[in-house]
Amino acid sequence: MRALAAGGAVSMLVLGCAPQALGFPIRPSLFRVGHLPVLQAQRAHASRLFLTRSARAAHPAGAARGLSALELDIVGRINAQRGARGLRPLRVSRGLTAAASYHSRQMGQIGFFEHESSNGAPFWKRIQRFYPAGRGYWSVGENIFWESPDTTGSSAVHEWMTSPPHRQNILAREWREIGVSAMHFTDAPGAYGGRSVTVVTADFGVRR
Repeated sequence: MRALAAGGAVSMLVLGCAPQALGFPIRPSLFRVGHLPVLQAQRAHASRLFLTRSARAAHPAGAARGLSALELDIVGRINAQRGARGLRPLRVSRGLTAAASYHSRQMGQIGFFEHESSNGAPFWKRIQRFYPAGRGYWSVGENIFWESPDTTGSSAVHEWMTSPPHRQNILAREWREIGVSAMHFTDAPGAYGGRSVTVVTADFGVRR
């Protein structure tokens, strides 16, 4: 089964096959986190958030890891899509990679498929733990995807590029960095129905 959603209300498109992708575009409704103005993205599939003049968050220890061949392939294919349109390639960020790894692992082990963390916290709070905001402009976004029993870089990026919200994240001009995590789980619980699956998270960011 393949599911896509966009905007504030989740709508399912059943195409009868394996991949699953989530992403959502910005819907600018202003709210505050502490004293900080933030643009809130409505819940859907590819997530993006903009934060300005923010305080620096703590950077957890042990956050870095190397990328697998699959993850490097996904980064390469995303950069190829950007390069074909005259956009700058994205650098791999240790912090964004750590944030993506944390989320892929949580989704696969606990059995959920959402941008929100397992405790209900919004995606950007998780990313900020690993990719701290500076005192200027800070923006992050996220695409997630799963396929059973396994996936390829070609499959993941193709699905994202054929979905407008995911494509918007991949081709956003403001991004400078990326982190990707692809993890395989045997008999994954919950949303995955006991299938063997590969769960992919791509986190995008810029800070200056």
